[in-house]
Amino acid sequence: MIATAVLATIPLVSAAMIPSTPDLGKAEGRCRANEQGAALIVDPVGLKDRKGNLKLEVYPANDHDFLQDDNVLVSEGKTFRRVEVPVPAADPVELCVRLPGPGRYSVMLLHDRDRNRKFGWSEDGVGFAGNPKLSWGKPKAAHAEVVAGPGLTRLSIVLNYRRGLGMGPLKKN
Repeated sequence: MIATAVLATIPLVSAAMIPSTPDLGKAEGRCRANEQGAALIVDPVGLKDRKGNLKLEVYPANDHDFLQDDNVLVSEGKTFRRVEVPVPAADPVELCVRLPGPGRYSVMLLHDRDRNRKFGWSEDGVGFAGNPKLSWGKPKAAHAEVVAGPGLTRLSIVLNYRRGLGMGPLKKN
């Protein structure tokens, strides 16, 4: 399963790490009106429905740090940003996440339909910058990468949901 394969690639957190909290990276990732600097504007594509939360996470663009435990990244002073919002009942969906500066980042978007704050193979949707085709493991950081400029950088992320034994975008009617 993709969830098991992804989790197996994340090292265990040592006791010396900062306490785990779903709020890690949120203060740094929050966009504010009229704020200058690098940020991503993300348009989720192919939402299955309008329930649950959307969680957008930004990681360093390398395989070692991509999808690494957030406590490890923060304690090592590496880039980690998170935005989590309820899926709006209507209107277009758009997420904004503040970045430390222009550069290359790997980005993951989770449609947490059951609001349990983690990926559930049978319930949730997931997508990455670059919109790679998903298999049984996490994509390489380079396949989930975006190059952010000094201001706002817009990108669309296609969400993938369980389809049979694999993951893929929902079929259009």
